[in-house]
Amino acid sequence: MGLPRQLLAEALGTALLLAVVIGSGVMAERLAGGNVALALLANTLATVGGLYVLIEVFGPVSGAHFNPAVSAVMAWRGALPAGALLPFIVAQLAGAWLGALLAHAMFDMTLLQASAKLRTGTGQWVAEAVATFGLVLVILRAPASRVAAMVAAYIGAAYWFTASTSFANPAAVFGRMFSDSFAGIAPASAPGFVVAELLGAALAVAMHRLLGGPAPASGTKATHV
Repeated sequence: MGLPRQLLAEALGTALLLAVVIGSGVMAERLAGGNVALALLANTLATVGGLYVLIEVFGPVSGAHFNPAVSAVMAWRGALPAGALLPFIVAQLAGAWLGALLAHAMFDMTLLQASAKLRTGTGQWVAEAVATFGLVLVILRAPASRVAAMVAAYIGAAYWFTASTSFANPAAVFGRMFSDSFAGIAPASAPGFVVAELLGAALAVAMHRLLGGPAPASGTKATHV
């Protein structure tokens, strides 16, 4: 596929992913009546379903990364041309921001926002490293025909077993900074999350090499929120 088409797929896919994450969080919070566990469950189910569909739809076009950490890993492995890495990341970040705007527009919210939701501390950072480690390891080792289902299932589980609710994606962190909603993250908390995610991705690459075995044929097909 030509690079412009791939960038369009990455931007559109990331925008729709962030619209799913943020929009379902807004809807869940409004309908849950103050029950945070119920709101998180609804947010999780919507994200799992949306993520699976988006990987299947955009995977054949761009690999459905929607995630700078995943794109960096694929570039390091040679599955993504090095010259395409920066354009991929720019497309993902732009898409994440547009996804936040789209979610706000659908719920008649102020379009331009900055989140005030602090997410910080050692536990949160360890959780993000673990979430991204698991995500990248699944992407690298999942059978080609099961990548979408396994990634979606892992993220659904990680929403609940990680203290951070598993962002596992620098683009998701970026987009969610611009939403003062259930799924938001304060800009001051973003750097710690991104550093932890990149560390988790690097550790996953190292573990993949230690475990050995052939890489999935679909090398570039994977994502996250």
